[in-house]
Amino acid sequence: MSSYHHIAKRLTAPLFLLLLTGCVESQKTDPSAYLPKSANVQTFSMADHRELRDFFEKNNYHWDTLDQGVPPFILKTIPENLDGIEDIREKKRLFFLSILPMVLIINEEISQERELLLDIYQAMDAKEPLSEDQKNFLWALARKYKVKGDLLTNHKACDNLRMRVDILPPSLVLAQAATESGYGTSRFAQMGNNLFGEWTFTPGTGLIPKDRPDGATYEVRRFDSIFESLQSYMTNINTHWAYRNLREKRAQLREAGTSPKGVDLATGLERYSERGDAYIEDIKTMIRLNRLSRFSTATLRKS
Repeated sequence: MSSYHHIAKRLTAPLFLLLLTGCVESQKTDPSAYLPKSANVQTFSMADHRELRDFFEKNNYHWDTLDQGVPPFILKTIPENLDGIEDIREKKRLFFLSILPMVLIINEEISQERELLLDIYQAMDAKEPLSEDQKNFLWALARKYKVKGDLLTNHKACDNLRMRVDILPPSLVLAQAATESGYGTSRFAQMGNNLFGEWTFTPGTGLIPKDRPDGATYEVRRFDSIFESLQSYMTNINTHWAYRNLREKRAQLREAGTSPKGVDLATGLERYSERGDAYIEDIKTMIRLNRLSRFSTATLRKS
């Protein structure tokens, strides 16, 4: 059985019926809507870091229990008093363990998208006709990842989409989140749920930086949740022209049969900051000093 139909069997009936009837175009544009979600995902907000610590204790979630799986949960906001923790190691621990589950949830979704995509490409290479639901999924995926061109005839567009639909190493995401948000204590993280300092040019929809130059109109975007900030950041890395080098490096490692590591892909962030190479070295140092590569094999708990 192909991976496409293997995953499709796990879709909820109404969504799969939309695919079968070819209604993706008119009713849905996000292909992730047709993918199975992680079971038993909890969503909550915690105003106090002690609540967060208690939740981790209750779920036996620590550095040394990662091999037992990471509890799937979505944190809407970072506790306001996280900055009040005097022990920097404890502050880091709570921050990294808070963000990791959401990174894994998003990566799981991307992995499922990629599995379906590669299955469709395999059928195309074999000159097999695609079903309407496969075509609809392909076009919806192209819209989500901002790829132009006829995917049924344009090999360059197909390669571009394959390069974009791929996961990001948790170590890289966590290192940038910590660097850009001061471990979740920055004004933008606390007031706008923005871990990565993403901008918006729609007046009134974000926070105005205190050091914004005269005449500048950008604002730092507000998100409804930390999870949305992570989704936006990962989509940005996977689609924006500025990070093409990162995606190419990831594809080269995949082709060589190597799992991309955060320290390897960090070299593709030269345009993320005006600091260029110095910023890249900071991200690599963040990964190494905090042993973030330990998360490379982390998976979500299924029960």
